[in-house]
Formats: sequence, structure tokens, C-alpha cells
Amino acid sequence: MKKSLIALAVLAASGAAMAQSSVTLFGIIDTNVSYIDGIGSTNDSKYGLGTSGNATSRLGFRGVEDLGGGLKAGFHLEGELFGDDGSAGAGGLNFQRRSTLSLMGGFGEVRMGRDQTAGYVKTSSYDLFGQAGIGQFAGWSAWGAVGPDANGQRKSNMITYFTPSMSGFSGAIGYGFDEQITGKLGRYVGGYVAYDNGPLSLALSYDQSDLGAAAVGITPARAIERDVVTLGGSYDFGMAKLNGIYQRLQDDETGRADKKVNSFALGVSAPVGAGVVKLQYALYDQENVGTRDSKAHHYSLGYVHNLSKRTAVYGTVSYMDNKDVSALPLSAKGMGSNPARVGDSQTGVQVGIRHSF
Repeated sequence: MKKSLIALAVLAASGAAMAQSSVTLFGIIDTNVSYIDGIGSTNDSKYGLGTSGNATSRLGFRGVEDLGGGLKAGFHLEGELFGDDGSAGAGGLNFQRRSTLSLMGGFGEVRMGRDQTAGYVKTSSYDLFGQAGIGQFAGWSAWGAVGPDANGQRKSNMITYFTPSMSGFSGAIGYGFDEQITGKLGRYVGGYVAYDNGPLSLALSYDQSDLGAAAVGITPARAIERDVVTLGGSYDFGMAKLNGIYQRLQDDETGRADKKVNSFALGVSAPVGAGVVKLQYALYDQENVGTRDSKAHHYSLGYVHNLSKRTAVYGTVSYMDNKDVSALPLSAKGMGSNPARVGDSQTGVQVGIRHSF
């Protein structure tokens, strides 16, 4: 009898501990058949099996522990996968999509580690194609800069504070350390403010990053100070949802004229049965990028059909029309290098399946 009481006490204590903390394994596998034409100087075409056409394939672990008094601790580890060949990229499985430790409570959240930047995490959500596949908004590109995270989507060595939602208003501010003795290449600072209330969502973000120039690699003599302002919004009319993004990027590069890229996106989506139809147009107006000013027009049409809460099939058709010396390619992961020919167009098609777990 005494042993039974002890066993019950141990089980009760174990149950209480499990109720206070949890760890979840999660992920997405997205694989598609892709076709891209207008590749390289010979205007070649390519088709094959690709990955991440509707959502980025990933594997991750996350957990939360209740510390009591409304305070919680959490971790999030997430790495990219390539569903077409089973690899995790050239460096093998890592957690470079996100690797953070957090403290959360009524005050909001303090998050440390590698994560999406404060200037990307919210405003990127207004891309109708979710920053995946050939239809994605290409404003967050490297635009001639080199080095880790030149596209401004993620940063390492970062600490970010997220406010709680207050009557629909929220915000975040983040700082990424350069961890160098001299210079400041790799340093980042940014933030956003947002408003979400019913069908209306708006966000304004700002980033400043210190990057390296493409011509000679990362050197102090050719450092780039990049400032990016992004305004995004959406409105759900019920029968259709309207999305929009405006982004202004400016590079202050030592010894050269400022580079500026003004990017715009306007999209509309509408539910059709168990699926969603998406149509988006984007314009990338490039000043002092290459030998002269250039533009690129990007048209994308997609359909996602939900087979269940976790599984969907999709199709996307996209056309990138480069003008002057613009050479923006369509993004087709798992299809190798697909450079666009200067001043020429690319057309792409992706048909695939996405499953989350």
C-alpha cells in the first residue's frame, strides 16, 4: 500500500511537470515539378523536381515552459530541408532558419539568437505568395551585396523585443551585433509597428544593415550601409482579399553613387471551393543598379487547393519581364542555378504538393 501511494505521488508530480512544459516536433515538406525558360545567355529552358514552391520545406523543434506568475521560457530551432533530394543544403542540417531562446509574459517577448529580422517578419506577410516559389515578391533580394544574409531576411547574434498587442497595435525592435573588433560589417538594427483589427492589417518597418560590396567581397573600403523602409497592408472583403507592399531600399556605398530600388506589389486572392486563387503584380524600379536605371515587371497567378488541414496541392505560373540591364531571375529552389539574361524575360511553372506536420 505504501509503495502504491509513493508511485501515485511520483506520477502526479510527473504529470504536473509535463503540464508546465511542452516540446513539439514540426515541419513542412513541399515538393513540385518545375519548368523555367529564359535561362542564361543561351536562353535555355529546364524542367525537373523542385522544392518549396508554396511554403519552405523545414524541420523544427519548439518548446515552452511555464515558469509561473505569467512568465514563460521558450525555444525554437528550425532548419530548411530540400524535399526533392532529401538533403538539407550544402552545409547539412542546421537551424539557420531560426535558433532562438525567449522569455515571454504580459510585457511581451524578448527573443535572442538567429531569427527573421524585425523589418521582415511582419511586412513580408503581405506577400501573397508567402515568400516561396516563383511567384514570391523579390524586394528582399541581395541587390548586389554579398556576405551572410545580404537579402535582409534573417540575422544572427540578434536580440529582439516584441510588444504585446494593445488594441490592435503591436511592434518590435531588434539589434544584431557585428561582433568585430574593428568596423561594423554584419551589424543590424530595425523594427516595425503594426495594426491588426478585423479585416484590416497594416505594418511599417525600417532596417539598417552594414553589408559588403559584390565587386571585391567584404572589405571596409567597399562597405555598404543599406536602409530599407517597407509599408505593407491587406484588407479582407470576405469574397476577396487585397494585399499591397511598397518598399524603398537605398545603399550608401563608399566611393559610389547611391543605389536605390523602389519595389511595389499588389495582389488579390479569393476563395474558390476548398482552395484559393491568387494574382499578384510586382514592379522593381532599380536606380544605379548595373550600368543604368532598370525595371522589371513580375506577374504571378496561383491556385492552392486544400485536401485537408495539413495537405494541399498547388500550381503557379509566373513571368518576370526584365527591362534595360535588369536580370532578376525567378526563384525555383531545387532546380540549380537559373540566372536570367540581361534585359530578357523568364517564364516559370510549378505544380506541387505541400504537407505540414
